[in-house]
Amino acid sequence: MTVRVDRSFELSAPPERVWEFIADPENRARAISVVEEYSVGGPDGRRATWQVALPIPLVSRTVAVETEDVTRRPPEYVKFTGRSKGLDVTGEHRIVETETGSRLENEFVVDGKLPGVETFFERNLDEELENLRRALERDLEGSP
Repeated sequence: MTVRVDRSFELSAPPERVWEFIADPENRARAISVVEEYSVGGPDGRRATWQVALPIPLVSRTVAVETEDVTRRPPEYVKFTGRSKGLDVTGEHRIVETETGSRLENEFVVDGKLPGVETFFERNLDEELENLRRALERDLEGSP
């Protein structure tokens, strides 16, 4: 089973400022509650390894998810994919300019490979997107 969630956030910041946050793999990893550790690498900084702790039976250690930004169109769109033995994930972020700032349109798709992965994300993916929204708003509040 595949879990898909689409959510949008209205923000009072210009698209370029939202792009600064959402295009950074470190910011995205930091916002996800089940990512215990992460490292960003690759020659262009578009890759990250997430150590994901899933509170499900049969998973007693973290799962390494190798992520990579596969498409970038500054300042409007970034798509990343993540692969692991336990799950595959795809995330897409579109930034749309509005009269009052920006709208960030998010789509996440998680395909679990272990029992319980889909159920966990089906129950928690909305909250993970809320974590992303809060992290982005905190970052924007710290803007000059």
